Amino acid sequence: MADTNAANPKDIKAAELFVRCLEAEGVEYIFGLPGEENADLMIALLDSPIRFILVRHEQAAAFMADVYGRLTGRAGVCLATLGPGATNLVTGLADANLDRSPVVAIIGQGPTRRLHKESHQNMDAIAMMRPVSKWAQSIIDADAIPEILRKAFKLAEAEKPGVCVVELPEDVAKQRLDAQPMAVTKTRRPSPDPQAVAQAVAILLAAKKPVILAGNGALRKRAALQLRSLAEKTGLPVFNTFMGKGALARSDRHNLFTIGLQAKDYGNQAMAAADCVLVVGYDLVEYSPRFWNVARDKQIIHIDFLPAEVDQDYPVAVDVVGDIAATLAQINDALDQQPAARLPLHDIAEWQPLRDQIAADHGCERNDASFPMKPQKVLWDVREFLRGDDILLSDVGAHKMWIGRYYPAETPNSVLISNGFCSMGFALPGAIGAQFAAPDKRVLAICGDAGFLMNVQDLETAVRYRLNIVVMIWVDGSYGLIEWKQQNEFGKHSPLSFGNPDFELLAQAFGCWGKTLTAASELPAALDEAFRQPGPALIAVPVDYRENVKLTERMGTLVAKL
Repeated sequence: MADTNAANPKDIKAAELFVRCLEAEGVEYIFGLPGEENADLMIALLDSPIRFILVRHEQAAAFMADVYGRLTGRAGVCLATLGPGATNLVTGLADANLDRSPVVAIIGQGPTRRLHKESHQNMDAIAMMRPVSKWAQSIIDADAIPEILRKAFKLAEAEKPGVCVVELPEDVAKQRLDAQPMAVTKTRRPSPDPQAVAQAVAILLAAKKPVILAGNGALRKRAALQLRSLAEKTGLPVFNTFMGKGALARSDRHNLFTIGLQAKDYGNQAMAAADCVLVVGYDLVEYSPRFWNVARDKQIIHIDFLPAEVDQDYPVAVDVVGDIAATLAQINDALDQQPAARLPLHDIAEWQPLRDQIAADHGCERNDASFPMKPQKVLWDVREFLRGDDILLSDVGAHKMWIGRYYPAETPNSVLISNGFCSMGFALPGAIGAQFAAPDKRVLAICGDAGFLMNVQDLETAVRYRLNIVVMIWVDGSYGLIEWKQQNEFGKHSPLSFGNPDFELLAQAFGCWGKTLTAASELPAALDEAFRQPGPALIAVPVDYRENVKLTERMGTLVAKL
């Protein structure tokens, strides 16, 4: 009998095959913090063009991969070791999964011979990851590496994007074998059912006061281009969710800006008056339909990659499932072919008074010189400073609500808000991921003083890699959003105040430029100087959050010009 080992030599270590599979997937960066269980993989990476970005906390690595994936459409990759390394990833992975970002997480594990029993740092990490991912799998046989990694990337990037987790035990990583990566093939997304498209068009033609609502799916896969065309052909206003910002440019006359803050805001009043809502790439995790479909009386046309979620406040008249861009293109073509339809179907000029009303609201405090600064004034100055395709990331806190309402976007994916899982600590590491994904763009992270300190350690990562991200901290010494919500509901709030460091000195301690504002007039110059730095920069802005309650009270009295 022939010597099969001689005919088919085991000439590659499993960890090296793993890296080759990552290379075949086009991976450029891995964000992570390794442990001894990842040692073989890390050594294999030394001979790879893949760049390993060493971070200071695993949660930050997951946020970096989240934003990298969100901006590129390719799976961002993060890495952690077993036990506490894996548990530290969970919040960032849950955020990416619910915010629809493609991510592949690699976690280490102890040798398979001890996983069945009580042993050091041993836990069922895959079971822990399943609720926060699309798919999670441990590799128990090195021969399965090509299949498992191909599946992980394929599922992570498939609509709707999300997280896949691959666990590599250290003894499996050392195995030797003769294998190659699988070829990477693209999957074409299905086109919608023609009958569903025809039904959607019929509903649009019959509607008296239809509107469009764009969610985060409207920013992916060229959907925004077709959405703009549909708005022109129909003459309909487009509202967006917090994560749908940029689906239409702020300068587009069809753009009626953002809903999602309060039920009596301008946009919500317009939605309440509509008889039909064409919903594009909308996720119910962002903003429940019970806030904009209170009477459950609207004809809802659901356009998305997947069927609509079952929700009694979201009764769908027609479920148009398929590639969003292809669906919108087919609707556009069908409208062009309507012999009795004069395009546009409606006159967008009828909505101009409301658009002017909202735009005036955005600029209502632009000349305010009071200090601490009003949130509206801060965002006006930031919007005036940043270019249309620069990237702003919002952390989670009271500032997120102000950014959602007062900061319009010019292009898709130029405003990134965590509004599915809503994780504090997202923006600083997310900005690092954004800078690696888009090195030619300016990246600004806006954080509250609480959220900033949740991942402050990775300011050092930005310093080490000389990334000119700018982190703006809104300083109020309190968990402002919680205080705002408690005050609204109970007329008082629990103890929520805390102390802060000197942020200017903190920046210097990390080796970067920092400034604490002492007057509102200093902000434009501070932004300019911050973006001229060779590395990261920090701007601390004392903010007057008395405006929170004032905004709540004012929105209860708004009357939209409909």
